[in-house]
Amino acid sequence: MGKGKNKMMGMPGNMGNMMKQVQQMQKQMQQMQEELEKKEIDATAGGGAVSVKVNGKKEVLEIKISPDVVDPDDVEMLQDLIIAAVNEALRKVEEITSGEMGKLTGGLNIPGL
Repeated sequence: MGKGKNKMMGMPGNMGNMMKQVQQMQKQMQQMQEELEKKEIDATAGGGAVSVKVNGKKEVLEIKISPDVVDPDDVEMLQDLIIAAVNEALRKVEEITSGEMGKLTGGLNIPGL
């Protein structure tokens, strides 16, 4: 019975440390999110015929289209290039976000997770 009590008494200290770790991680995640929102990510399609710039909030900031790719008889190709460039830029944002998040959560040891 005495052993059980010692384990229980040790629990609050461990819980307190865990809460500190969680609070620190939350603060770091907030800082990371703020930094990511400021980043600008570029992507292109069609060998650079269409370029797109997005920010970490997944907002399109800029689209550039080469005049060479503007063909009134083939609007669908231009639309496809724009979609491809936007999707690539958003994929890059996701990749960066996942990588940064992994850096924060990788070292945290929470029992049961």
